Amino acid sequence: MPYIKLSQQIEKLQNPQRSDAFVKQLRAAVREGELDAGELPERFALPKSFSKRGGGECYSRSVRDMVIDATPEFEVWFERINRELTPLRTGGKVHTTVENIEAGLIDFKTLAAQTRQKMTASYTKGQTLGTSRASANAKAPVKKTSAKRK
Repeated sequence: MPYIKLSQQIEKLQNPQRSDAFVKQLRAAVREGELDAGELPERFALPKSFSKRGGGECYSRSVRDMVIDATPEFEVWFERINRELTPLRTGGKVHTTVENIEAGLIDFKTLAAQTRQKMTASYTKGQTLGTSRASANAKAPVKKTSAKRK
């Protein structure tokens, strides 16, 4: 039976930035009994680079290596997961311009419906904000009466 190490299999990923997600899904598949694998005592660093907020520092995580039974079922599972973890390139977002609408790249009816929905939400938000402020101010102010002193 052929066996392969997790560290070697991760090198075959098309998107190495998703290596942490691959490890998580592999562990879940082993836990649920879909695949057969065993943990090894050594660790290896994931190819993904993590960055800390507020700074330019990057770091990498290390995980325990595993030995995987490389069956045809595993190969099918790996191809499916690799496809799921690889983002589809759509070529970027089409900007809303008159030229793109006339060319048919943007559906005008959908754009009009989205605009209407956005404007309605904004108007409703303004109305509720105005009524909440009006009801807060509608409370009668307490009149200060000064007692006449003799």
